[in-house]
Amino acid sequence: MSTNVTTINPTTGKEIKTYELMTEEQTMKAVEKCHDAFTKWKATPIEERGKIIQKIGEKFKEHKEEFAQLMTEEMGKIIAHGNDELDLCAAICDYTAATGAKELADEEKELAGGGKGIVSYSPLGVIYGIQPWNFPAYQVVRYSIVNLMAGNGILLKHAANVTGSALKLKEIYEEAGLPKDLFTVLIIDHDVSEKIIEHDLVRGVTFTGSAGAGRKIGEQSGKAIKKTVLELGSNDAYIVLEDADVELAIKSCTEGRIYNNGETCVAAKRFIVVDAVYDQFKKGFVESMKNIKLGDPTDENTQLGPMARKDLREKIHNQVKESIENGAEVLCGGEIPEGDGYYYPSTVLGNVKPGQPAYDDELFGPVASLIKAKDQDDAMRIANDSRFGLGGGIFSKDEDKAIELAQNHFDTGMVFINSFGIAQVDMPFGGVKDSGFGREHGGFGIKEFVNAKGISILK
Repeated sequence: MSTNVTTINPTTGKEIKTYELMTEEQTMKAVEKCHDAFTKWKATPIEERGKIIQKIGEKFKEHKEEFAQLMTEEMGKIIAHGNDELDLCAAICDYTAATGAKELADEEKELAGGGKGIVSYSPLGVIYGIQPWNFPAYQVVRYSIVNLMAGNGILLKHAANVTGSALKLKEIYEEAGLPKDLFTVLIIDHDVSEKIIEHDLVRGVTFTGSAGAGRKIGEQSGKAIKKTVLELGSNDAYIVLEDADVELAIKSCTEGRIYNNGETCVAAKRFIVVDAVYDQFKKGFVESMKNIKLGDPTDENTQLGPMARKDLREKIHNQVKESIENGAEVLCGGEIPEGDGYYYPSTVLGNVKPGQPAYDDELFGPVASLIKAKDQDDAMRIANDSRFGLGGGIFSKDEDKAIELAQNHFDTGMVFINSFGIAQVDMPFGGVKDSGFGREHGGFGIKEFVNAKGISILK
């Protein structure tokens, strides 16, 4: 069994750095230290916590260039997307510092039977986050900043291939004045991770990753009776209706499929186009995807970098091949290029039907599934014909109709209208069905791991 992890640059396939795994004993001591730090932190006035959170946001701006380069080196995102990610991290800090105290303020109410009620929001304790590699900074910031504001302590098990990014976050947080051990990076394997979920001092578990892994984490957390938030994968449908601005749809759908090298849980993945505009959309979309510039993620002209790991490229290529064997057709891309690095071209699959990975599963990379629908009702049916339900999109010039479809018919946690988006700090983020449960952002995330305590003064 390996006692260390080595990060690999997906652009070159070469090793970056090796880190030693923590022993079980070291890990348990780290959990205890985090809990000790939490007991002091929860007594810190929320306004003081907010000042440190705001300072963390400033530090993201200061470290932006070097951190963006580190993320590119570790997981291959193009530099522009790394800059976007760090801007979002700073915005989360600013938003949380500005709104956190109000979100967690005591609520007073008149009781129906007479008397007064007070609802207070108390921190739970140490929260354990298991996070993926695709947004090495944002994924961690998303759960850690609101929970630090709420008064909790944070443990992080980051994906092994972005260990350097995990340690960079710790450096930034502590440089901003966060007390030592309150944000703790655990470099551990899965066996030790299970023991942390069971640990008495750990009060909540948040996980972002695949539905399969989420099922296991949810099972372990449920067995240990731990509050859990699961943000899992999806195969988000973007619907193009008869009255859509087709050029806008083509542009937005292309961006939605290749953003972050196509490795985004809430990316646009299935493109469901009604018969009336199908040929027009297909022609423009395939052309647009065919012209995407694949290359070195440090080059500012590159639009699509490498996939984060060799095994991930193999997986998506196997999904493409299996889809073709079951009747899908390649409209562009679909071949592994020669040379160094884990590159995969922007790819469009047509004739996508149930029974193919391109229809049923999540394609975590720059592969688009193009599906023809008879009309609006058929498009909506196909969109919801999925075990996932994270996000989705609707393109229509009739905004009111699109809103009505989004509200009453789209079975997902998020819907974008005439646009593609990833996360807004002031809107809830999360899904339904196999995409998980719980919400982050928008005042929702800050209340996921607090004790809503009811205090009643009865007459």
